Amino acid sequence: MEEVIDGACLEGATVHTDEWRGYNRVGGRHRRLHRTVDHSGPKSTWAIDLDGDGVREVHCNTMEGTWTGLRNFLRQFRGVSKWYLAQYVAVFQWGHNIKRVTDEFLRCLLGIRPSTGSAS
Repeated sequence: MEEVIDGACLEGATVHTDEWRGYNRVGGRHRRLHRTVDHSGPKSTWAIDLDGDGVREVHCNTMEGTWTGLRNFLRQFRGVSKWYLAQYVAVFQWGHNIKRVTDEFLRCLLGIRPSTGSAS
């Protein structure tokens, strides 16, 4: 687990997880802040508001939602070859991470060179 976290976040980052024991060593020597949401028991929570401002800043459902999105994205292909899975995941990742589609972006995607702005 430590190798995965080392590759996914910088030293000093805050890592939010559930109460699974495998996450117990997330902070420690890597100087990361580790916040835990306890989903077990009768008073289970899905998010925690630590500073009382009404925003529940500690939650760990983001990755679960991302995996659901990837599964739904792959479902439309009715089966994916393991040889091309990384490429399908890369397309999903690109679509998930893009925040805004601009005209310039669409030109690049279509292979159209940007206009120079001079009329001849």
